[in-house]
Amino acid sequence: MDFKIAIEKDEDGWYIVTVPALPGCVSQGKTEKEAKKNIAEAIELHLSALARDGIPLYHRHGAKETFVAIDI
Repeated sequence: MDFKIAIEKDEDGWYIVTVPALPGCVSQGKTEKEAKKNIAEAIELHLSALARDGIPLYHRHGAKETFVAIDI
């Protein structure tokens, strides 16, 4: 199963990773490679916790992601 992740470098130089499909699933690493390894483990743990607690993981068929521009 593949998950889209978002990686950002913070002000201290750490890579912070979130999983949009799994709110609250966050990890970090000193390098991008380490951050990806850590988020993979975090996803596994997150999914295990959902299964243990009987919380279903829904896949939203037909959902579309895109971008919108705003003027500020």
